[in-house]
Amino acid sequence: MKSTKYILYLTIMLIAALGAGCKKYLDDGSVTEGPITEQQVWANNDYARGVLNSAYTIVPDRYNLDDNGAMQASATDEAVNSNLNSSIYTFTNGTWSPFRTVDDVYSNMYTGLRRANMFIANVDASNIVSTPSEVVKDADPVRASYDSTLAGQKSRLKGEAFFLRAYFHFELLERYGSIVLATRVFNTDEELNLPRNSFDECVNRILIDCDSAILRLPPYTDSWSASNKGRATQTAAMALKSRLLLYAASPQYNPSGDVAKWQKAADAAKALIDRNLHSIINPYVNVFLFGTAPYNKEVIFSGQPSSRNDIEQNNAPVSYDGALGRTNPTQEMVDAFEMKTTGRLITDPLSGYSASAPYTNRDPRFDLVIHYNGKTYKSKTIDTYIGGKDGIGANVNATKTGYYMRKFFNDGVTWNQQSNTSSRRPWVIFRYAEILLNYAEALNEAQGPTADVLRYVNQIRQRTGIALPALQTGNLTGNGYVQPTKEAMRERIHNERRVELCFEGHRFFDVRRWKEGARFFNVPVTGMRITPNAAGTFNYERFQVQNRVFTDKNYLYPISQTELNRAPALKQNPGY
Repeated sequence: MKSTKYILYLTIMLIAALGAGCKKYLDDGSVTEGPITEQQVWANNDYARGVLNSAYTIVPDRYNLDDNGAMQASATDEAVNSNLNSSIYTFTNGTWSPFRTVDDVYSNMYTGLRRANMFIANVDASNIVSTPSEVVKDADPVRASYDSTLAGQKSRLKGEAFFLRAYFHFELLERYGSIVLATRVFNTDEELNLPRNSFDECVNRILIDCDSAILRLPPYTDSWSASNKGRATQTAAMALKSRLLLYAASPQYNPSGDVAKWQKAADAAKALIDRNLHSIINPYVNVFLFGTAPYNKEVIFSGQPSSRNDIEQNNAPVSYDGALGRTNPTQEMVDAFEMKTTGRLITDPLSGYSASAPYTNRDPRFDLVIHYNGKTYKSKTIDTYIGGKDGIGANVNATKTGYYMRKFFNDGVTWNQQSNTSSRRPWVIFRYAEILLNYAEALNEAQGPTADVLRYVNQIRQRTGIALPALQTGNLTGNGYVQPTKEAMRERIHNERRVELCFEGHRFFDVRRWKEGARFFNVPVTGMRITPNAAGTFNYERFQVQNRVFTDKNYLYPISQTELNRAPALKQNPGY
């Protein structure tokens, strides 16, 4: 491990423009020669705050996992990546190993942990001074109350560091299982070849840090200035608790089905819901569009927003200004969207689905997140039929499934022009719809399909502009859509989660925590081959796009051999 002074020097050099003082530091000629000592860092308001700001830069952006536009969706049954040489296929082709890793965040998360721990250890004695934040200037009474004294500001900043420490630990835990907890800055003369803590120890540590953050952080308010809305809040820490406890209660980590763990997860989600600080917003697409109204009441926590057009350039249909068409939804993903009128899955004989008009009368979210044949985008028709300008084989980047991803797009963005336009977008990490789904799932497992289970799922289904028929208990010969059993409700909640949160990185971990890898990830994925008829209609033929490989070892990431060589006491995850 590098020396503390060197780490601090690198930390300061990586200060992100997240808060006051960054510009002052970069403009200060007095620090351009030689390394900065640890004493100098904590004696200076801007440098000390910069240590925390640099920790925020570690929060991942998952729009591009292979530096060529690949998203985690293509490592699941949600999508195929049009670049068949992408490293994203390491997840699915049986080559994933300690010598061939992808999305290996191990070292990066420990860098974030080191920065958070530095700040926690030193902030109380630092020379951070009481300065009016932008929020105080905006006269937000909630944030102002936390920043009104020097002690209050230090406490709030320390709360942010506790949240980040919890979050970085969770990012490791969901990938690698049990990990080595890092709750302090290690000295260079310490033994660093450490065994992992148990899974339960990791969960308990993350919960403690979340609670420490909640005690110190202000509640979310939607009147904060844009420069502060990327910072942690009480509800961000509560959302992390909700996701963590849901994972801990799931079959992957709760094979005995301990109902108490499910109830604990339900209680954590309900505590956030009862704060009444977040809500489902309308319309659905605005959740991810930050251009004119940075942040909204559905977003709980996200990465840093940046002005960008790469999301559209990487994923739009190939005929649109040379886009790369990377994320191609599978037919399995398309089939998950219900029928709008009946609210039934297309496999239900009473759904109203027509194989000759497969995209008609579907769940409105389908049109908002998937580009399909005949749809209009940027005033042009998308042609994914065989021989069409966006169809299979149109060029090397063209769709492999007959579909393109639409989610996250801002239609005002342009690319490959003489003058391009961009839009501010972050990677949204926690949003309110997830919390409602967390609550419904956990409560159903703990108590069965109670009225609350249905109530909170239906809040999502009946978002303005979506307006799907409500899920109801009752028998299927009446007006109900689920049988009054825990098992039937489980399937509908899982499908609702699949649709609502598609392409957001949840499916990869949801299928694992449900222990359903063999069911969903060890089978081929399919697409739709569309051919035109002389009469102007189309024939639709499902076809196999890729075979996929998933074995029991793939429930967890492998520890890279590089890390094992450094610390053999970690031991490898089973099967690798």
